[in-house]
Parts: sequence; C-alpha cells; structure tokens
Amino acid sequence: MNEHTLHSEIKEWYSLPGDEFEVKISGFIVDIVRGDLLIEIQTKNFSAIKKKLISLIREREVRLVHPIARRKWIVLVTKLGEVVRRRKSPRMGRFTDLFWELVSFPDLINDLNFSLEILMVDVEEIRCNDGKGSWRRRGASIKDRKLLNVESRTLLNHPGDLLKSMPNLNGRFTNRSLATQINVPIHLARKITYCLRKTKACKVVGKKGRALVFETTPEVE
Repeated sequence: MNEHTLHSEIKEWYSLPGDEFEVKISGFIVDIVRGDLLIEIQTKNFSAIKKKLISLIREREVRLVHPIARRKWIVLVTKLGEVVRRRKSPRMGRFTDLFWELVSFPDLINDLNFSLEILMVDVEEIRCNDGKGSWRRRGASIKDRKLLNVESRTLLNHPGDLLKSMPNLNGRFTNRSLATQINVPIHLARKITYCLRKTKACKVVGKKGRALVFETTPEVE
C-alpha cells in the first residue's frame, strides 16, 4: 500500500460507520466502499489513477477525494528524526490548484458515474535534511505529510460546479486575462482553460491577436 500518513488520515476522517476498506473490485483495490459508491483518495499525481478510474466508472459510481493544502507547516528533522525547526509556509493553497492535477482527465467530470470532492486542509510536512531532496528545498527530502485540519469540502458532480467554484470567472477572457482575473500564473491559466474546454464548461469564441478568446458555456452553469 505504501501510504503516506496524510492519505490514511484523510481516509479515516472521511469514513462513516458501515464503510468497507481496501476492497478488491474488478482487479483494483478501492480505498473505501460505501454501499454502491466507490471512494478513492488521491493526494497527488492524478495520472497514476487514471486507468483505475476509467475502468471503475464503467460499472459503478466513483468519487475521487483530493486534498489541497490551504495552510502548511514545515517540520525539518535530522536523519535521526530530531526536530530542528517548525515554520509556517508562506504559500497558501487555493481551489485553482486542482487544475494542476485535473488536466490528467478533465473529461471524467462529464460522466454521470464520476464525482470529485475537494478538501481544503491544513497539513504538516516532515522534511529531512539528508541532501537527497530538490534544490528548491535545499536538498531536504519530504518524508511524510500529516493532516492537521479539514477546513472545507466542495463536491463537484457536473462541469457547471467547476465554474461555480470560481466566482471571479465571468465574461470573455484569454489565458493571460484569466491569469490576471483570478490571480494565477499563466501556465496554470492554460491548464484551467484546457480543463474547462474538455468539460464543455467554456468554449473558444474568437481570437485576440494570437490569443484564443474563451467564454463560459451557459448551458452547463
């Protein structure tokens, strides 16, 4: 199973009496089975679960639960596990972070058997100063992530739910104007419009110079 603590803690937080855990269905191990509903928890790397979801939704109703770290505390430890320091990360997670992952299978939102639930959470990230990690973390490796709190939850059943979760998205827009409008990097704005187009929540209505011009689709709102 090789679960990080965050995955197992979210599974425990999300579970209800009567749920079954780690059930083998159609050749796959499913995190939670709640009656006819299959629940999968994926903390990152949606591409790794794409084949599994596509297979399962052919037969059953499937819900993917994904946490986004609204706030994060970083705990640096030695190789022996001794805490060196604990600090709060200045970066705040947002709902739009979903689109970094959703680009792996945005069209699944169109399937009646699929739903996606976003949990905005507070987490603690354990890092070890072992020299094996990314240069961005000055060589520190991420050893674990732990759940501190679930702040909110948003269930997405329909492409229109994506639009409702981004209330600042309105009118016609390009990738660049969208980036400014909702305050995200331009490369994330491109992923957002890609996902919205795949779910038919927005469409191309023209061009402004070389840039495509998009507009939300009223029939899915």
